[in-house]
Amino acid sequence: MKAVLESPLFGIVLSILAYEAGLWVNRKLKTPLANPLLIAATLIVGLLMLFHIPLESYQKGGDLIALFLAPATASLALSVYNQRGILGKNLLPVVAGCAVGSAVSMGSVYALCRLFKLDEAVTASLLPKSVTTPIATEISAQHGGIVPVTVAAVIITGMIGAVLAPYMIRMFRVRNPVADGLAIGASSHALGTSRALEMGELEGAMSGIAVGVSGLLTVLFSLVLG
Repeated sequence: MKAVLESPLFGIVLSILAYEAGLWVNRKLKTPLANPLLIAATLIVGLLMLFHIPLESYQKGGDLIALFLAPATASLALSVYNQRGILGKNLLPVVAGCAVGSAVSMGSVYALCRLFKLDEAVTASLLPKSVTTPIATEISAQHGGIVPVTVAAVIITGMIGAVLAPYMIRMFRVRNPVADGLAIGASSHALGTSRALEMGELEGAMSGIAVGVSGLLTVLFSLVLG
């Protein structure tokens, strides 16, 4: 048993099985609240606690999976390429929407951190919460943030966006797939984009564009706030 826990395959297999279980539950319940990532994370944490398995044992495989974050984000470029005509026609709304989204996200975090008198390290950790993990961790590290806190904030932000996006779109009666995709990508990065792709290729492509543009703008804004 010890040999199994010490192998990176343990974390990889557990992650795959937990995510497959999350997908199964999501298909059965057919509700955005049954988010596969949220279900998978809950299952993994529950199993580790139930059987008293050290986090380090799981993390050996988890770290290997994390290596694919950047390539997975880059693969969104395929959907962007397929919708390049739409991008050209909506260049100004894309840039303006991402700029406003990034500014509001970082500005609100900065203001709340100041309001609750959080220290500089925590503030730097939370500022890039709305961009994809590879970009967020780099921004956090360069500004003296706590990288694990940043990763947790990014995951929570993405999960909330993926779960709430369909409800928010219906609530505000948004019927423009370009606007839908931009809003999801700018607010909840790659995790939200996975949800946008389920809504349609155009929504997924625009969300992927928003992830990249918002990441670039967040880097620039962090220089001002940092």
